[in-house]
Amino acid sequence: MSSEVETRSTLLLRHVPRLRSGRMGMVASALLPALHATHAGIWLAHADGTTAQIGRGAALSQLSATPTIILNAPLVAARLGMPELSGLDLLELFAFAHPARFAVPTPGGLARALELMPPDEESAAAAFLQQAAGAMLATLGDADWPERGGAWTSAQSLSRMRWPWAALVGPRIARPSEAEAWLFSKLPQWEEAPQRPQPLPIRLDSEEAVAALERLTGPGAEVRAGQRDYAAAASRVFDPRMAQGQPHMLLAEAGTGIGKTLGYLAPAALWADRAQGPVWISTYTKALQRQLSAETARLFPDPAERRAKVVIRKGRENYLCLLNLEDALQGGFQGRAAILAQLVARWAAYSRDGDMVGGDLPGWLPSLFRRAGATALTDRRGECIHAGCPHYRRCFIERSAKASEQADLVIANHALVMTAAARRAEAGESLDRLIFDEGHHVFDAADSTFAAILSGQEAIELRRWIIGPESKARGRRRGLAARLLDVASYDEEGARAIEQAREAATLLPSDGWLGRLAEEMPLGPIEKLLAQVRTAVYARANAADAGYGLETHASELEAPLVEAAAVAAEALESLMRPLARLRQRLQAVLEDAPDWLDAAARARVDGAIYGIAHRTQILGAWVSLLTRLGGPTDPDFVDWLAVDRVEGREYDIGLHRRWLDPTRPLAEVVLKPAHGLIVTSATLTSSGDWPVAEARSGAIHLDRDAMRFSVPSPFDYAAQSEVLIVTDIKRGDLPALAGAYARLIEASDGGALGLFTAIQRLRAVHARIADRLARAGLPLYAQHVDPIDTGTLVDIFRDEPRASLLGTDALRDGVDVPGDSLRLVVLEGVPWPRPTVLHAARRAAGGGSAYDERLVKARLAQGFGRLIRRAGDRGLFVLLSAATPSRLLDAFPPGVPISRLSLEEAVVRVQQRLSHGAAFGQKAATEALTGRV
Repeated sequence: MSSEVETRSTLLLRHVPRLRSGRMGMVASALLPALHATHAGIWLAHADGTTAQIGRGAALSQLSATPTIILNAPLVAARLGMPELSGLDLLELFAFAHPARFAVPTPGGLARALELMPPDEESAAAAFLQQAAGAMLATLGDADWPERGGAWTSAQSLSRMRWPWAALVGPRIARPSEAEAWLFSKLPQWEEAPQRPQPLPIRLDSEEAVAALERLTGPGAEVRAGQRDYAAAASRVFDPRMAQGQPHMLLAEAGTGIGKTLGYLAPAALWADRAQGPVWISTYTKALQRQLSAETARLFPDPAERRAKVVIRKGRENYLCLLNLEDALQGGFQGRAAILAQLVARWAAYSRDGDMVGGDLPGWLPSLFRRAGATALTDRRGECIHAGCPHYRRCFIERSAKASEQADLVIANHALVMTAAARRAEAGESLDRLIFDEGHHVFDAADSTFAAILSGQEAIELRRWIIGPESKARGRRRGLAARLLDVASYDEEGARAIEQAREAATLLPSDGWLGRLAEEMPLGPIEKLLAQVRTAVYARANAADAGYGLETHASELEAPLVEAAAVAAEALESLMRPLARLRQRLQAVLEDAPDWLDAAARARVDGAIYGIAHRTQILGAWVSLLTRLGGPTDPDFVDWLAVDRVEGREYDIGLHRRWLDPTRPLAEVVLKPAHGLIVTSATLTSSGDWPVAEARSGAIHLDRDAMRFSVPSPFDYAAQSEVLIVTDIKRGDLPALAGAYARLIEASDGGALGLFTAIQRLRAVHARIADRLARAGLPLYAQHVDPIDTGTLVDIFRDEPRASLLGTDALRDGVDVPGDSLRLVVLEGVPWPRPTVLHAARRAAGGGSAYDERLVKARLAQGFGRLIRRAGDRGLFVLLSAATPSRLLDAFPPGVPISRLSLEEAVVRVQQRLSHGAAFGQKAATEALTGRV
C-alpha cells in the first residue's frame, strides 16, 4: 500500500477516539473537509464549517495532503484534469451502508436517497457532503439499520485492506455476539421442479382480454380506446395454432402514450394462467426491461407471488458468479479491486437476483474502480463448471434459469430469446408464445445473433475455454480437462479426445497476439491468417479513415491471404473433430450412467455437452467462412475483413460474415416453431410502410400472413411539440456546431438531449461548451466523456431538470425521460447510415437511396419519440442541418409544425416556448405553421 494511503488512514485513526460519544456521525463529518468540483468551479468545506471556492491547484493539494470527502472520485478527477485520485468517496460509503439500494450519484440524488434536504446551489454542495457522510455514519450505529447483517465481518476485511472509510466505519458497528453467517450460506437455494407439461389449447375472447386490461388499469383509470383495441388484437396470437410452421403473428404499431405494455400484458397473463404455459416478452433495452418488471406489480401485487410468476432473464455475463466472487475475496483481487469485491459481496447478500448490469447493483459502483472493474466477477468466458461449483445450488444464474421454467411471464432481451429459441430448436422444442417489444430492433438483433466473426479476440477466448490458464493473469479460468476430470478418468476415449482438443487449440491465437502481428511475427495458422487480413485491410483502406476502424470487401483477395485461409481452415477442422468425439463420449456417459454420475454430475456433463455443441457450431461457421474466400460470392451473405480500432489503437482483427437478410434464419429458428407472437413498436412501419415492417420482422418468410394492427398516439403533437430545422450551420464547422448547442441549451434553460452520429464530434462539442453552461448553472453530462455508465447518466439527467445530456445512438431510442427533464432534443445533422461494406450490400438489395431514407426516417422518428412521453409533456426537436430533404419529414407525426429558420430565430423560438414556461397552445401551433415546410 502507498505511503499516501497509510498517512490518511493514520489521520483518521487519530480521530476515532474522539468519535465514541454523542452524535458520532455528525461529529465525524465536521472533522473532515469535503470537496465538490464541477465545470463551474471547485468548493471546499473546511473542517470548521466554513466553505470557500478554490482553484485547481489548491484542490489537488488538499486531496493529496488531507483525507477529504468527495462524491464520485472518477468524475471529480475528470473535472480536475487528473487521470485518477483518491479520497473518502461517499458513493463507496453508500454502497457499504445501503447495498442494493438506488441513489442518483449527485448531491441532490444522494440527499433524496438519504431523506436529507438537497443543497440549493453548487456552493452549498461541499457542506452537504459533510452532512451526508455524518448521516450515513450515524446509520451504522442505529439498532434498526436493516442492512446490518454481515456488516461487521465486511468492515473487518475492509479495514485490513486499508479502505479509506474503514477507520470511521469500523468503530460504529458493534461486534455481533455470534459469528455472522457467511454470504454463501445465507443465499437461498433453488429447488428442482418437474418439467412443465405442454400448454393447454385455449382461445381467449377479445372481450375477456379487455376485461383483464380494465382490472389492471383500475376502476378510476381513463378509458383509452386505442389501448382496449390493442389488447383485443393481441389476444388473437394466443389462439391454438392451425398448422405447423404457421404461427399467429401480429405486427402492432402503437404510438407513444397508447399504453401498449399493459395492452399485451393483460392477454398474456390471462393466457398463461389458463393455459398453464409461459409467455416470453423480449425487449431491446434494459430500461424497458425495468419498466416491464415494474408494470407486473399490477398483475401480481404480492411480491412473493410476483417473484414466482415473473422472471427477468439475461445473458450469463450480466450476473454475479459466486465462484469468481469467492476467488476474489480469498486473495484473487488485490488493491482497489479487492475493495470492490467486498462491496459487491455486501450487495450480493441483499440483491434481488444478482444482476450486475441493469439490476439492483448501482450502475456507478463498478465505474468507481475503473480498471479494477466488475467484469471479472461475471461469467464472461463460458467457464462455468455448473454442478461442479460448490455454489451451484445458490447460483444467481441457475436460479434465474430454473425460475423461468416455472414462470408465467419471462422478461428477456432479443438476443437471449433468439439464442434460447435456437437451442430449443436443436432439441425439437420451441418458445411457443413470444412478444417482441421494441420490435423495430428485431432485425438488428437477428443480424448480430446469426453473424459469424472469426477474429483474434473470439479465437483467443475459445483457446482459453479449452486450454484454461496459461499465465498468472487475474481471474479463474478452468480448462476443459479440469472441468471434465472425472469423465476423463472414467472414459479413456473421452480423455483422449480432451487431450487432442487441447493440442489442437494451441494453434489458436495466444496472449500477445496483437503485438506479434504489429511486429510481423505471427505464431500459428490463425495468427498468420489475421496478419494477412491486417495487411489487406491497410492496403485497401481509405486514408481519410485514419484513427478509426477500417474494413474492406472479402473479394478479389491476394493469393497469400487465400492460402493462409486454407491452412487456418484445416487447423480449425482439426479442433472440431476431437470436440465432436468428446461430445459423443459425454452423451454415451449419460446414456450408460456410471455409479458416480449423480444429479449434480449429470447437470455438469449436460452443460459441457451444450458448451461443446455451441463452440463446434461456431467453428463450423468459421470454416465455412474461410473455405469461401477466393471463390464465388454467396448471394445470401456479406463477407468483409476488418481492423477494429479506437482512436488509432487496434484492439481486434478479423473476418466477418452477416446474412444479407438476417430475418431468414430468424424465421426458421424463432418464428416458424412458435405458435403465436407479437412484434410491436411505436415506429414499426417507418411512416406507415407495412411491407417494410413485414420484411424487417421476418413475417415475409412465413407461409401464413401476419395480422396488422395500428393505432396512433393520443398526444396532440401539433400543440405539444415543434420541429425546427436550422439552416445556417455549415457542415463540418465545429465551432459553429458547438456554439449552436450552447445557445440552444441556454435558451431552453437545460433539459436538453443532444444526439451525435460521431463520438469525436460529441467530445469536441462537450469540451467547448461544458464550462460555459456550468457557469450559467446548467450541468452538462456526456457519454464517452464522463466516467459514468450510460444508465446512470440517464438517471442523473432525469433527476436534474436543468441538466443536459450528450450522447450517441444508444440514447436515441433507449431513453424514457418524461416530464420537464427532457424538453429539447438537438440532433447534429441528418443521421445518414455509415457507408460500411454491409450497408452497401443491403442498400443495393433494398432499393438504393430509398433504403437509406427508410433508415433515416426510422432514426428521426425514434429521436423525436424521446420528446413527448406523457400527456403533459412539451418540447422542441431541433435538427442542425440546412440540407435536410423535405421527403424525410414525414418521419414526424402528422400535424407537427415544421419550420426552417436561422439559428438566431431557433434560439428565440426555444426561449419563448421552453425557458419561461410558455405552453404550446393551439395559437402557438397555428403561428408555427406559417414557417412550415
